[in-house]
Amino acid sequence: MKIKNYILKHKKKTIFLVVLLVFYAFCLPKELFTKTTSTVITSKNNQLLGALIAEDGQWRFPKNDSVPQKFKACLIQFEDEYFYKHPGFNPVSIFKALKQNLQAGSVKRGGSTITQQVIRLSRDNRERTYFEKLKELILATRLEIRASKEEIIAYWSSNAPFGGNIVGLDAASWRYFNRKSTDLSWAEAATLAVLPNAPNLIYPGKNQHKLLTKRNRLLKKLLVKKIIDSLTYELSILEELPQKAYPIPQIAPHLLQKINKTNKGEFVKTTIDKKLQNQANEIVKNHYNVLSKNGIYNISVLVLDVKSRKVLTYVGNAPTDKSHQKDVDIIDKPRSTGSILKPFLYAAMLDSGELLPNTLVADIPTNFGSYKPENFDKKYAGAISAKMALSRSLNVPTVRMLQSFGLEKFHHYLQQLQLKDIRNNANYYGLTLALGGAESNLWDLCKSYASLASTVNHYTENSSRYFKNEFTEPTFFTDDKIDFGEKTPEKIIFDAASIYLTFESLKEVNRPNTEENWEFFDSSKKIAWKTGTSFGFRDAWAIGTTKDYVVGVWVGNADGEGRPGLVGVKTAAPILFDIFDKLPNSEWFSTPFDEMTAIEICTKSGYRATEICEEKKMEFVQNSGLKTAPCPYHVLINVNHSENYQVNTSCESLSNMKQKSWFVLPPLMEYYYKEKNPFYKPLPPFRNDCLRKTKNAMKFIYPTEKSTIFLPKNFDGKKNELILKVAHSNKEATLFWYVNNEFITSTKEIHNVAINYKAGIYKISVTDNLGNEIQQKITVKE
Repeated sequence: MKIKNYILKHKKKTIFLVVLLVFYAFCLPKELFTKTTSTVITSKNNQLLGALIAEDGQWRFPKNDSVPQKFKACLIQFEDEYFYKHPGFNPVSIFKALKQNLQAGSVKRGGSTITQQVIRLSRDNRERTYFEKLKELILATRLEIRASKEEIIAYWSSNAPFGGNIVGLDAASWRYFNRKSTDLSWAEAATLAVLPNAPNLIYPGKNQHKLLTKRNRLLKKLLVKKIIDSLTYELSILEELPQKAYPIPQIAPHLLQKINKTNKGEFVKTTIDKKLQNQANEIVKNHYNVLSKNGIYNISVLVLDVKSRKVLTYVGNAPTDKSHQKDVDIIDKPRSTGSILKPFLYAAMLDSGELLPNTLVADIPTNFGSYKPENFDKKYAGAISAKMALSRSLNVPTVRMLQSFGLEKFHHYLQQLQLKDIRNNANYYGLTLALGGAESNLWDLCKSYASLASTVNHYTENSSRYFKNEFTEPTFFTDDKIDFGEKTPEKIIFDAASIYLTFESLKEVNRPNTEENWEFFDSSKKIAWKTGTSFGFRDAWAIGTTKDYVVGVWVGNADGEGRPGLVGVKTAAPILFDIFDKLPNSEWFSTPFDEMTAIEICTKSGYRATEICEEKKMEFVQNSGLKTAPCPYHVLINVNHSENYQVNTSCESLSNMKQKSWFVLPPLMEYYYKEKNPFYKPLPPFRNDCLRKTKNAMKFIYPTEKSTIFLPKNFDGKKNELILKVAHSNKEATLFWYVNNEFITSTKEIHNVAINYKAGIYKISVTDNLGNEIQQKITVKE
């Protein structure tokens, strides 16, 4: 009642007081400091990886709420001994400063508390007048109400000037001592505590004596106050002052630039393993020094943790120069894939039940219209297991498998993997889709390999169940938690068995030709790995996975220039294995038996065994493998006792015949297969006295299908001859050759014919001595 009466009697005073209180309540800005800050990234253990200078050209790290105890003690003893006792200003200090300044006739002493200094810093160090000091005092008391003492010290530490363009304790620690503020010694903490008092003191070789005097005086005070002991004091005063400003570490510069696009001016804790990142940087640097001599200037490396899907290492480019695009982050840039997509085709065919790992696939000269795929070594095996075709990265079997499987089906699988650079429809890429006709990037490819590995891990660890969000994006933010979604009994893209069998194929160590002599490969490490080389030697890839880690490597030139020797197995794979050498060994994947079944396999063909397959073995294959075709390469024939002739009842009695299962390949496959398989036995011929016609067992080796042939000239200017080749299943057969129905010659055993014709269209006909005939049309151009 008394208060009400007072208000009624003194309305003007009351209104004035209310206005004053409202003004006081809102006089302090909501955000004290609004200047731009540096983008700073750290490792998963809070170790600095790099920083970008703020937009105003200052090294100003984002506010750090944690101030190291050493620096805090030094700061309080130097700037404001009664910091924890005053309400924002110290009347005694103000009185002393006022007295000294009046005697001197100018401002000689400030008398400001740490809180007042925070206010002055937030107001851009305005001119030091008595009126300005009054404002600071009022605002300081308001800040004391709003913020804790620890928050006020954090404000000061994050925004105090430390000389030049260095602002804040964290930036100063790295620039002057090349370490984080929590690792500073007492002498270093004391140096930085006195520096904002006169930040222009610390320049290399300038005013060092003044700075040293200030620092040692503070250390002496710490000793007197028993904050440090005498031994610490004696050792501290012996420490030298910094003589230069260190550069801010740039351990993951391309990741820093990537994060700066989305988290500009922020402090970001990443998932990077600093030790591994440094090791990878050194490995890349060493290989760059060698490769650059051959005009190969760019390298990128990505390492993922399979279980957490976190990025452990991010090397966006080699330490090259600006003329070779050193600032370009290649990890997310689309590049021609080479053979790196082949494992996805293999897994897709296993998953859909169209293939078993050891199924023989054709490796023979092949034309698809004008497209003629070739193996890297331009040789053919005739027939090779699908598993070995993948491990040796053979192009011809891959294209034939893709054509058989279906281009649209494979393209659909790739779309499910979310390879974002494969934007066009299947027909746009054609049958080159699995050989580098499409583009992808290291990020998406490593993501896919990690998802495949994780699928097998989760299936075997979670009672044969899958996760709905298995094929998720990796992350380099520590705070991100990967959500793999709910469990489900249904596969997401590939079943676990198909992935496991694909990895088993990629685990093969023996490599053909250029892929031999892996003296740097530790065979005790079980790694499923694949290389790739794009057309024109522009891109070299190597990606490998274990149960725990995926390592991806790209090597080439950012501008797309091809170079001789820029081959995945020669340039990218050595880097891959050097990185794996730095990673812990992993156990091999557990076999997903619940997605597998044991069936009889024909040993020679790799197909499901039939009754007439002589050699069989039990193998665990994917469940969908039950849908695969039975062995087509075994036939029952009647032979004489020595098994060197086929016979029948027209020439031999039943008692002298025996029935035999024979492994027979089609003629063209057989032609190349028997060169590499000396124990292969061609089908024996019929004995001459037997009445039987053989099947049409001829096929063109060259040319194949409708071909356009260019005849180059040799060194003397004459046109080279065209060599025609035919394979016949009966080595005793005689073949008769015709060109445009005109007889040319006959051949026996080796069926090669050289012809020399002008440009034009020709029909080649070949007839054997049993009347079987094959024909081929060719176009000859000069």
